[in-house]
Amino acid sequence: MIFYLLRRLVFLAGSLFLASVVLFLLLRLLPGDPANSLLSVGASPEQIAAARHEIGSDRPVPEQFVQWLHQLATFDLGNSFVSTLPVGPEITSRLDVTVPLTLLSFLLAVVIAVPVGFLAAHRSATWYGTLISGVSQLGIAVPVFWIGMILITVFALRLGVLPAGGFPQDGWARPGEALTALALPVITVALVMSASLIRYVRSAALDVLGSDYLRTARALGSSFHRAMWRHGMRNGAVPVVSVLGIELATTLLGAVVVETVFALPGLGGLLAQAVAQHDYPTVQGVLFVSTFAVLVIGFLSDLAQRLIDPRLRGRLSGGAR
Repeated sequence: MIFYLLRRLVFLAGSLFLASVVLFLLLRLLPGDPANSLLSVGASPEQIAAARHEIGSDRPVPEQFVQWLHQLATFDLGNSFVSTLPVGPEITSRLDVTVPLTLLSFLLAVVIAVPVGFLAAHRSATWYGTLISGVSQLGIAVPVFWIGMILITVFALRLGVLPAGGFPQDGWARPGEALTALALPVITVALVMSASLIRYVRSAALDVLGSDYLRTARALGSSFHRAMWRHGMRNGAVPVVSVLGIELATTLLGAVVVETVFALPGLGGLLAQAVAQHDYPTVQGVLFVSTFAVLVIGFLSDLAQRLIDPRLRGRLSGGAR
């Protein structure tokens, strides 16, 4: 297991380096001059040249890349071209919105998807089992912003029970107001995520329900619930845990859409603003932090699968020998 962890950590470091290279190069290939974001319309060539020198975009690309790597090595994401403020603290302040939004949505989606997906598998021959499968398929095809607008129309505009968007200026100083502001965004993301998770939970549950080991346990006298708890849950959880990691990472990356719909001051709003202003350090910082979070989630998901399934640990130790 130690060998596996070391190997995964090396892979994580290599992936982060590769991601830094890709992010840096792709941003330099985008059309537009970042110096224009510092100047008004009709700036003279001398002013543009001075702005480029100020932000360092007039230096050779390899030199800019070396500086970017040096900043990453010292946990410095640079300064914004527009505000000249450090990017790191700005991202940290935006995480106060994005991280709770992602985690609460994920937890709510799991609470919905696990029992509903199992019910759809256990009662697959009934009309409501078929209905659950059909609704989950429909939910995957519905855009998240469309669900958000429907929820705003119903709960904010017509019923007036929840705010349509925004976030308290003092953040989490008043947790009740902050949670109320996140209610509709969390429900929006959770509905979309649970629709996808229900399909995977149903598929995993169908495999378990049709397995030989479950039938053997029942034949030896175990009740259905006892056999599922002792034998089915662990085997069914392995593929679901992998999907949960992917869904959590997808939710984090897709926060830009939901935060835009609900006017939330999270990473999504910061990224959209930075892209529009050609603010390379901010865009690089947001995407690098997001990539790091996705890789860590994948690492933890893979580790959880090996902790749940002893067969994977045995295969791993066999490979180590």
